[in-house]
Amino acid sequence: MNRREALSAITQMGAASLLLPGCAGQVAARGFSPRSSDLVREENAKPGTRDWMLKNPRIEKSVKYRCPWIEGYVSRASVKAGEPLSFHVSANPASRFTIDLYRMGHYGGAGARLVARLGTYAGRPQTEPEMGERRLRECRWEACETLSVPRDWPSGVYLGKLTAETEGVDSYVIFVVRDDREADYLIQVSDTTWHAYNRWPSQFSLYDNGKHAWYWGAGVDVSFDRPYGRYCQFGDPPLSTGSGEFLLWEFPLSFWLESKGLDVTYISNLDTHRDPAGLRRAKGFFSVGHDEYYSLDMFHNLRGAIADGLSAAFLSGNTCCGVIDVKPSADGRPDRIISRVDRFGPRDDKGDATFIEMKSLPRAAPNENLLIGARSTGPVMGGAAWICAKPDHWLFERTGMKEGDGVPGLVGWEFHGEPAEIPGLEVVATGKTRGGAGEGVYTATVYPGGKGNFVFNAATCWWTDGLSEPPGYLRPKAYEPRFGPDPRVQRITENVLRRMV
Repeated sequence: MNRREALSAITQMGAASLLLPGCAGQVAARGFSPRSSDLVREENAKPGTRDWMLKNPRIEKSVKYRCPWIEGYVSRASVKAGEPLSFHVSANPASRFTIDLYRMGHYGGAGARLVARLGTYAGRPQTEPEMGERRLRECRWEACETLSVPRDWPSGVYLGKLTAETEGVDSYVIFVVRDDREADYLIQVSDTTWHAYNRWPSQFSLYDNGKHAWYWGAGVDVSFDRPYGRYCQFGDPPLSTGSGEFLLWEFPLSFWLESKGLDVTYISNLDTHRDPAGLRRAKGFFSVGHDEYYSLDMFHNLRGAIADGLSAAFLSGNTCCGVIDVKPSADGRPDRIISRVDRFGPRDDKGDATFIEMKSLPRAAPNENLLIGARSTGPVMGGAAWICAKPDHWLFERTGMKEGDGVPGLVGWEFHGEPAEIPGLEVVATGKTRGGAGEGVYTATVYPGGKGNFVFNAATCWWTDGLSEPPGYLRPKAYEPRFGPDPRVQRITENVLRRMV
């Protein structure tokens, strides 16, 4: 199908179509690579497989989170084609192992494509790091392989499936392949938050100070140089061992967007931190799920890009709440250690009562609602229906929603309230949350960016639960029941996507 035929087909399908025309062959501005709007569509036409899912995940019960039989990490959170990426794996007991690398997407509903098989390697137990200053656990494992990322691997989230031959136990490593091309949509994975909650090997997250199980103060460091333990907050998602929080939060959006063949590219939180120019190569930016930890550079870089015309959708909750410092590893590699140093925004009686250590923080950071449109407020956690408050807004076009109509259970487990005083900001959905810590109020908002762009804040971690159910997805259970993909959530998201471009 040529461009004229594609445009004609889209017109015939009507506004419901999301196969938006791109600008293939357009010369890139600002030194970025030329874009290829068909890249994702062509990639997802390749054969997919469900072999990416773990067949024999196993957790050491005494420590609750780690899989010592086979576990690992990679040398970079995100990497470009042509750059080296090393794999650091421990196997206890000693066993030969393989690494199968998969790009995550739609692929006819399979969810991934096998891009490479590495190994076999002679695995052995590698030394568990001792606890250093500020409770830092920093692995210095030998690499089993250093891969130069092939130039034909498109941007995306990649899982490396580690499989021990001796007992067949498997777990993951995870990384982002990024690029420099212009694209319609930029998806940020929330990997600083994944590591803030990563308790590997036992109780060593930003929330563990050796005294309290859910500590919320300063003085603790965590390193990217360690495996991701199984997700620690609620439920028991078996596929989370080694994969951070991607399969719970970001994957349903990625799966859904790539099923539409949309022009998407991917970055890490750390790319937002260190590459402000890269944010300007897209028309729309997505924060997804649980996106709690931002450096001051991330906050200012994203605000600056919005001021320059980038549209943003915060399909997330508790976003940009904790202020982190991003530091080099002990051997000098950049951006490998994070520590909590403050909390964005002013003090909040309910929120500070939930996490009493917040009172010790300086509270000198800007209010996150100036970026998002609203902010995390006490009691921070809770659930509710997502209730339409402004049915005539463009956000609700073709949803059929009337004022007071709601999507059951869509709000939670953390949310945004307290909308910012930004000219033109509108509250598009609002209601009361309920949970063990009491009632709260969530506010979903839209505000104009100033150059024809906009910022949408969905005010919930669970927005993508209303979009899709990829293979391996396990719906979290907390507060109120949710019912999975909902045509109203899909339509609202389509309206956001269309408005961005």
